[in-house]
Amino acid sequence: MREFRGRLIALGVALAVLVPLAYLWATSLVPSSYSAVEMGYADYGGGAASGHQHHGGTSVADLTGPRTGVADVAVTLTARKSSFTLASGESVDGYTLNGSSPGPLIRAAVGDLVEVTLVNESVPDGATLHWHGIDVPNAEDGVAGVTQDAVPVGGKHVYRFKADQAGTYWYHSHQVSSEQVRNGLFGTIVIGSPGRDLVAAIHTYDDRRTINGSTGSSRVDIAAGTALRVRVVNTDNALIRTGLVGAPFKVVAVDGRDLHGPTATSDTFPLAAGARADFEVVIPAGGVRLDAGGVQLVIAPPGVDPPGGSLSSATIDLLTYGTPAALGLDVAHPDRSFEYRIGRRPAFLDGVPGLWWTINGHKFPDVPMFMVASGDVVKMTISNTSGQSHPMHLHGHHAVVLSRNGVAASGTPWWVDTLEVDDKETYEIAFLADNPGVWMDHCHNLPHASQGLMTHLMYEGVSTPYRISSVNQPE
Repeated sequence: MREFRGRLIALGVALAVLVPLAYLWATSLVPSSYSAVEMGYADYGGGAASGHQHHGGTSVADLTGPRTGVADVAVTLTARKSSFTLASGESVDGYTLNGSSPGPLIRAAVGDLVEVTLVNESVPDGATLHWHGIDVPNAEDGVAGVTQDAVPVGGKHVYRFKADQAGTYWYHSHQVSSEQVRNGLFGTIVIGSPGRDLVAAIHTYDDRRTINGSTGSSRVDIAAGTALRVRVVNTDNALIRTGLVGAPFKVVAVDGRDLHGPTATSDTFPLAAGARADFEVVIPAGGVRLDAGGVQLVIAPPGVDPPGGSLSSATIDLLTYGTPAALGLDVAHPDRSFEYRIGRRPAFLDGVPGLWWTINGHKFPDVPMFMVASGDVVKMTISNTSGQSHPMHLHGHHAVVLSRNGVAASGTPWWVDTLEVDDKETYEIAFLADNPGVWMDHCHNLPHASQGLMTHLMYEGVSTPYRISSVNQPE
């Protein structure tokens, strides 16, 4: 009898453990196909719901760029899965655009109509092109399963948009992006070109960090006395400390937006994953050197050796850098106020146990969808207690930083599309909801996005015909 009672107790204990685990496992399963506008739950940020419908209304597919007119800039980009050789000679097995990685630099003047045709020759999972930092119409945003279907092998997709805002940007696949971007499906795009400039795209292939596809130290010959804008693009998944050694420089733009009252500095710039910074420098007789964590680009007169020294231990802080200016936005009286609290906890995600990211305590896909209406002034508080840093990227909009850890911004208006939020940091940001659609709002450490740190900004009355599935994996 005692043995029987012991077995019953053991069975009860086992059931007490296994039944909740089975329930948590079952409820963690993600549907094989679902719509972005039907996932999670609607968060109206204190504003009133105004008849949002998941079906009907305005379709994402109709929120296009100009469908007619001759393009001022027309480019075809052919995506391939192939081995390629870096500019410095090393071989990489990955992906290319027109036979190279990074893909071609695209240049446009402000006001140009840009047309890019993506042809997928041999990328087996399909591909898209997202115009990172360019606030394009929603249908041109290039997010598989949200704004389009991934382009299959043998297929093509045409993107058309007006180049309305001067700045430094980049493009990359937003299909299985944690793998495709890392392995080469990206390039840079510059709108407007005030004077002489140079693009420096930082990317790591197979643990080899590069600038413009070159490992180690590469160089560009430029005459002394040249006023140069160095456009630095971080295409990696983590923050990079970068800057110029050899002469003071000004940080004149960040994420495609000019800074107000920039001053000369020799400090180091913390460049978030996905972010861009424009450095303005007059090339001295001894040249300068762009450093980016183990890789260098020497910019100097012909025959001149690179300057010595190292990056400063001091850091440029955009919360105080430059001088204030009007925001053109009434941030004191927002129409919507949201919280975006990033955490982490042990759980199942799609049946897999692990430590998974959470948003406002919820695990993907049961995360808040931030609901807005056109014309809303939106205030968002982003806090991070997850134990890791996260470069947060909002598609289709630029936001201005209002404060960090309760300290108000006192320098230049700091407009961003990608904001590094470190562990135990809290930022207040604000933006105008002036670009209708369904927009990704996610961590640009792309493996983090693939692990659930992503949600959407959704305009009321907008729907999408596309579905996230095994063939559409936006990450």
